[in-house]
Amino acid sequence: MKFWRLFHPTQDLIPILERQSALLCKSASQFCEMQNSLDPETWKSCFKEMRNLEHQGDALLTEFREQIARVALGPGVRRELTTISMAMDDCLDVLKDCSNALNIYKPAKIDEQLKELTRINLDETKAIRQLMPLLADIKKNATAITLQADRVTELEHDADETYENYVGYIFSQEPDMREMTKYKNLAELYEKATDSGKHVADCVRILLMRFM
Repeated sequence: MKFWRLFHPTQDLIPILERQSALLCKSASQFCEMQNSLDPETWKSCFKEMRNLEHQGDALLTEFREQIARVALGPGVRRELTTISMAMDDCLDVLKDCSNALNIYKPAKIDEQLKELTRINLDETKAIRQLMPLLADIKKNATAITLQADRVTELEHDADETYENYVGYIFSQEPDMREMTKYKNLAELYEKATDSGKHVADCVRILLMRFM
């Protein structure tokens, strides 16, 4: 009964978290597709779309905050659920910043390592999207929640390795200092996007640990 009392009122909150995760997944997918073009006009159009998605995310965060203020929850549950919602909104912000950087820098090429970082980020967001519905019954779904959170952590570790290898690669192989600076800055932002995905999973893990 303890868990029912804690989480039953969130039946109106979990759907908002699910919508946030779906929006995050859509943004990550858009950004992944963005890597397949070297056309500045395409980058500009994609950035505008991702900026629109980020604005939709802001609206969802506001909706979540308004909704959670109306339900009876323990202070710990309220804080941790709000943190999860805010973490997903931060992810959207980072992805928008990444797309803006690509639009501004206009690199001569997009190396496979950069594309790999965006694919890793997309896989993270897919795992996060699977996580959110599980929070409706956190006790029953504890194992599934842990597995998905662990999956995001593993992906972020893969991103760290890809980033480190890529930085070494561009310093040794890229002769154009200006282009090398672009690639390094893009790689840092792309890796930051994978870090933000892991932060969402970490917030979910804290919620699980606190109430299990």
